[in-house]
Amino acid sequence: MPPPKRKAASPSGNMDGAKDKQSQLAASTVGTARVLTTNQGLEIPDNHNSLKAGVRGPTLMEDFILREKITHFDHERIPERAVHARGSGAHGYFKVYKPMVQYTSAAFLQDPEIETPVFVRFSTVAGSKGSADTVRDARGFAVKFYTSEGNYDLVGNNMPVFFIQDAIKFPDLIHAVKPEPHHEMPQAASAHDTFWDFASLMPESTHMLMWIMSDRAVPRSLRMMEGFGVHAFRFVNARGDSCFVKFHWKPKLGVHGLAWDEAQKIAGKDPDFHRRDLWEAIESGNFPEWELGVQIVDAGKEDELGFDILDPTKLIPEEQVPVQIIGKLVLNRNPDNFFAETEQVAFHPGHLVPGIDFSNDPLLQGRLFSYTDTQLSRLGSANFHEIPINSSVCPMHNFQRDGLHRQTINKERVAYEPNTLGNGTEFRVDGAAQGFQSYPEQIESPKIRRRSPSFDDHFSQATLFWNSQSTAEKDHIVAAFRFELSKVDVPDIRQRMVDNLAHVDLKLATRVAAPLGIKAPDPKAAAGRLGFRDYRITSKVDEDPALRMVGRPGGSVKTRKVAILVADGVETTHLRRIQQDLVDAGALCKLIAPHLGTVSSASGRRLAVDHTFANMPSVMFDAVLIPGGGNSTAALCAMGEAVHFVLEAYKHCKTICAVNDGVQLLSTLGFSHGKNPDMVTVPTAGVIIADARKVLDGHISQDFMAAIALHRHWERLNVDAIPA
Repeated sequence: MPPPKRKAASPSGNMDGAKDKQSQLAASTVGTARVLTTNQGLEIPDNHNSLKAGVRGPTLMEDFILREKITHFDHERIPERAVHARGSGAHGYFKVYKPMVQYTSAAFLQDPEIETPVFVRFSTVAGSKGSADTVRDARGFAVKFYTSEGNYDLVGNNMPVFFIQDAIKFPDLIHAVKPEPHHEMPQAASAHDTFWDFASLMPESTHMLMWIMSDRAVPRSLRMMEGFGVHAFRFVNARGDSCFVKFHWKPKLGVHGLAWDEAQKIAGKDPDFHRRDLWEAIESGNFPEWELGVQIVDAGKEDELGFDILDPTKLIPEEQVPVQIIGKLVLNRNPDNFFAETEQVAFHPGHLVPGIDFSNDPLLQGRLFSYTDTQLSRLGSANFHEIPINSSVCPMHNFQRDGLHRQTINKERVAYEPNTLGNGTEFRVDGAAQGFQSYPEQIESPKIRRRSPSFDDHFSQATLFWNSQSTAEKDHIVAAFRFELSKVDVPDIRQRMVDNLAHVDLKLATRVAAPLGIKAPDPKAAAGRLGFRDYRITSKVDEDPALRMVGRPGGSVKTRKVAILVADGVETTHLRRIQQDLVDAGALCKLIAPHLGTVSSASGRRLAVDHTFANMPSVMFDAVLIPGGGNSTAALCAMGEAVHFVLEAYKHCKTICAVNDGVQLLSTLGFSHGKNPDMVTVPTAGVIIADARKVLDGHISQDFMAAIALHRHWERLNVDAIPA
């Protein structure tokens, strides 16, 4: 399903004559020749054999075709990103819902008729390019808007806060979380001594640790995670009035996570799980969508929040300042070339447009230097803006010249201003109204290398996050801390960490400490340590439902993957009805059988098989349907992989529907269809046992889809006892 054609905003604000960014990128594809040539266009007579002195003689140095090909290959790899190396990207567009002229003069936030082209890159933070998608980590959520006024980059994460308050600590944080330097292990994981040594000595990281130990750190899909700008930015309107703004991306499919056991298994079964999911959704026409929301705080009223808006370890509770939804983001085209686009795209929080400005957040201020410096290292030149994926759609003109990989051929005589040999119109003096204007904030302070006392509260919002979680989510956070700290070899580090957690919630810390072979947490133990001040603000809210994932409105079965377990003799009467209802609702159904090819139904019909139990495990699906049929069920019950498939899906709290004697595949779990008096039917959330009548009247389809839309049934008891 091809994406719709769109027009980009032109520099004048209308749509006539504007360049379409996506067409521009497609047009940059090199080469239309039907024969192989060198990079200079010379036709290659033989691409299989190098030039030799005789058929069995040495290869000749004069073989310039060989040397060009090998030299290019030798230099194909560029340095991967120090962080966010593992990424996936897609093209799309953004539309604002209503003019935002009251708050900002940014042109792309004014006209609901204009579709602004975007490129979005999602990423993990800690791992290398070759690491798995489903590791426990924060995710980058970076959006490049190709606007009529220049490129604007909103470079954020899937969590609204960060580990540190000042950019000067960023190298320490990353050195701590990366593989330990003496043996380069573990890959893409924080569960090791150096990270927790650092974190336990940096109480400002506590709020972010709560997020990273939650299910937010193992998203079900990149399409099902929120995005945040993290920092406070400024909106500035045409009158020069300023307000603070925090950005939110709200996914239309809801916010959902994986079970930790499931995430670990997926990393081994399909390390490209998130990348593949995003690609396949776009290719199939199920375009991912998010809505852009903003939290607006009037300048001069930020002190009323009760915390410092410049502190990147703090969020603004939605219960305190509601999120205003102002536009939507749609991703509708996959990249044509991963390296040229996803790998070479260069983001920078300093890529601004008029009407948006920075705040004095010290982490953001450091990023303004770091991102340009990183692109110079990775992409090899200050001309990285000329790479097609990074080029703007609006006209560009300045007197920067030359350098490595320069693409523009400047024909003018002058490369300076002011001048009279050119047109001389570029000359401006202070006070010109055009272009980007920095907000004229009053600054009258001494130079000082010190942290603001208003940044001292490290625990109040961590407590708010904990209090806002459902019971199941709290259990997952406890389990995550236990897992991570159990990988720490030094007991003193484990002890310091649970002592810090006691300042968040003593019950939380006590539960975490229980299996770790250390003392009970001491709420006073952290006091007096360097950099530690047990200072708390009075929170304006005690809980915020927006901080939890369970029970949020808007669940859907659209794009959910349902495994249908079949073997020869499957009963198709009920299968066809449920499968069609699922497909009509937008779900993706796959038949899983003992072998590829086809299976025979009870009526002799041949059904095409999509996958086998060996090549497509339960962790790749959101729900399971067992349609029944005596011979089919008997064959599946005799197959260990099929039994394990169901047990594992149950353990991961997924929805399971069994029709008629298909319930026999659930016998290990204690379910029966009433035919065997020795077995007891145990009702539990998300397990639907159906008979033929309920299937045919449509009730089961509705119950099944309603259960799938809830995502998971985390309230299931004793899942740890399931042998899967």
